[in-house]
Amino acid sequence: MGKKLLPAPLAQGYENFRTGRYTDERDRYLKLADKQKPTVMIIACCDSRAAPETIFDAGPGELFVVRNVANLVPPYAPDGKQHSTSAALEFATIALGVSHIMVMGHGRCGGIAAASAPEFNPLTAGDFIGKWIADIKDVVTNTPVPDACCADEKRTLIERASVEHSLANLRTFPWLRTRENQKELTIQGTWFDIGLGELHVFDEANQTWLKA
Repeated sequence: MGKKLLPAPLAQGYENFRTGRYTDERDRYLKLADKQKPTVMIIACCDSRAAPETIFDAGPGELFVVRNVANLVPPYAPDGKQHSTSAALEFATIALGVSHIMVMGHGRCGGIAAASAPEFNPLTAGDFIGKWIADIKDVVTNTPVPDACCADEKRTLIERASVEHSLANLRTFPWLRTRENQKELTIQGTWFDIGLGELHVFDEANQTWLKA
């Protein structure tokens, strides 16, 4: 019956899950049904090629993952409006008590490409994407780019600068900043090269990016 209710690829994937991973880890799933206790939160892009659970070979319950266009962290803004990423940060930090938060960017990011375009054409009349990436327009403008950089190198520089910008925005959340200052929480920026399968880590102390 499931095969008729779901698109074929999803139906087959679900069947594989039920007969494979779920069967192998049934006890784990039964325990997770009552409570989750991940220690790591990852803020990643919606891009289908850069899934944190795959990159870090994580099992169920190990990672608390939030994905949005261009893996952005907005600044702290308790204005009464809806803020899904901020709500997830609040839940992960205060309710779950995660001890590590990672912002993970990636190569060939469509959201960063849109923010970098001289003229961005809205996809719809509402232009949700344009409004969402507006916060990183200054990042695009202020990122130093050597004259000799090719287009791909320039995009990588901006993708990484955007991660650094999100790290700064993380520290505008008072309860997160307090936990970091008390050594109860660490934050980190990373960037994933899709084609090479390589993860690069931002060394904040030296302001450099290093291959993991």
